[in-house]
Amino acid sequence: MVSSYIAVDLETTGLDPKADKIIEIGAVRVVDGKVTARYETFVNPYRKLEERVIALTGITDGEIELAPGIQTVIGEFLEFADHLPILGHHVIFDFSFLKRAAVNEGKEFERQGIDTLKLARRFMPPDEKKNLKDACVYFGIKQEKSHRALSDSMAAHDLYQELKKQYGSQEPEAFEPQALIYKVKREQPASKRQKEHLQDLLKYHKIVLSVQTDHLSRNEISRITDKIIAQYGRI
Repeated sequence: MVSSYIAVDLETTGLDPKADKIIEIGAVRVVDGKVTARYETFVNPYRKLEERVIALTGITDGEIELAPGIQTVIGEFLEFADHLPILGHHVIFDFSFLKRAAVNEGKEFERQGIDTLKLARRFMPPDEKKNLKDACVYFGIKQEKSHRALSDSMAAHDLYQELKKQYGSQEPEAFEPQALIYKVKREQPASKRQKEHLQDLLKYHKIVLSVQTDHLSRNEISRITDKIIAQYGRI
C-alpha cells in the first residue's frame, strides 16, 4: 500500500480537457502518511467564467484575471509533484487536464495513480452516494470547503487514509497504484490568419466573445469559428 503520494484536485471551467480550462490547482505532498507540503494557485483560463462555475466554486473572474496562465503554473506543479504517484477522487479527471497542460509545454507527465472514488465504490454500501463530499460524511471526515482545490485534495488524502485504515489489511491489493492512461498530442497555437478570420467574423456578426483569442490553440479557434459560421453564417 502506498504511503507517499501527491493528493491533487482541480477546479475547471468544465468537464472536457479538450475544451475546458483549469482555474485552480490544490495539492498536498504526503510522505509516509503525513502531509509535508501544500501547493495552491489560481490559474487564468483567459475566458470569462460561466455562472454555474462561479456558483459551484465561489471563484470569481476578479480572482483569476491576474493569476498566471497554465503555461507558467504547470512547471511549478510538476516540480512540486516530483515523481510521486498522484491521488484523487476520480483521479483520471485531474490527470487528463494536467497531462494535457504538461504536453503542451513539452514536458513529460506519466504517473501511477490512486483513485479514492474507486475505493469508495468498492467499500461503501451500494445505496450511499460516492462523491467526495458524501464519502467524507459517511466516514466521519471533516471537509473544510467542497469544490475548492486545496480543501478537496486534503479531503481525498484523509479519505484514503481512513479507507486504508479500515480495509487495507483485508484487501491490500485494492490500494495499489495503477498506471494512469490518457493519450494526448501537443496542441499547436492558432495561426495569424485564423485569428484574423475569427476577428472579422466577430465584427461582422457583432459578437462579443468571452474567450481571449490570443490564448486559443489551432483546434480551439477552429471549433469556435465553425460554431459561429453554423449559427450566424459566413461574412
